[in-house]
Amino acid sequence: MEFRVLQYFLAVVREENITRAAEVLHLTQPTLSRQMAQLEEELGVQLFIRGKHLQLTDAGIMLRRRAEEVVALMGKIESEFEEQAELGGIISIGSGGLLALEFLSTVLDSFRKKYPKAQYELYTNSAEYVKERLEQGLLDFGVLLEPIDVTKFEYIRMKERERWGLFLNVEHPLAQKECIEKSDLLHIPIITTNRLTLQRVLENWLEEDLSRLNIFATHNIITNVVSLVDKGIASALTIEGAVNLFESSRMVFRPLYPELSLSTVFVWKKFQPNLGIAGKFLEHFKTMHKEHALS
Repeated sequence: MEFRVLQYFLAVVREENITRAAEVLHLTQPTLSRQMAQLEEELGVQLFIRGKHLQLTDAGIMLRRRAEEVVALMGKIESEFEEQAELGGIISIGSGGLLALEFLSTVLDSFRKKYPKAQYELYTNSAEYVKERLEQGLLDFGVLLEPIDVTKFEYIRMKERERWGLFLNVEHPLAQKECIEKSDLLHIPIITTNRLTLQRVLENWLEEDLSRLNIFATHNIITNVVSLVDKGIASALTIEGAVNLFESSRMVFRPLYPELSLSTVFVWKKFQPNLGIAGKFLEHFKTMHKEHALS
């Protein structure tokens, strides 16, 4: 299977039409159709349900995911070798919504001033997604909320801690309180994380099983459920850094009492050579973090 054929396949997936994809790729429609037919024959599966708009079969969905990973990894390889000639290139960082990103943004800014040809790819998703991308070599660094298994990574624990609290509609009766206590949570619709390690942390704080709460929904990232909070349908147990992403006069964050806070870590893959622009960025981050931790 040739790399260029995977690129052709992804173009067809994006355009949902062989003719439009051929125009984008500067190929003839018969040539591209033949390439896709040969790809299906090589893999021994049907990749498309053909019609006015092409749809992927289950096999096609699986190939799309793998092809995207291959193309991204090839892009990183090319970028890293280009960096050897002239220091520049792309630094990829994954995270969720965290207070620690405020410090990270300062690092990004100061590093870019030092190396103007540096560029950043920033991914926002769940910790599990970020870890998977790190392990696959598709991300250089990640910022993760603890507790999390970091046995495959080197890491630096960051200064910022994330307070847990309740994100709720401003007209909710609990919005009038300065802090949210355990008893406040027992009889209202609650949205919470689907990450099991964080559920255990919340259960330890509650001294109750989460099943005692009126769980309306779970989520992997808070953006999926903000509309529910905004409309007053349910309130979200979440961290402060995540809700700072949303400025709205209709929603407020109230911290838990007694306080529940967790640390974050800046991580990178173990035994990965820190070469080129990513290596320079790591050196820069360590220097700035040391100064930040002492301030």
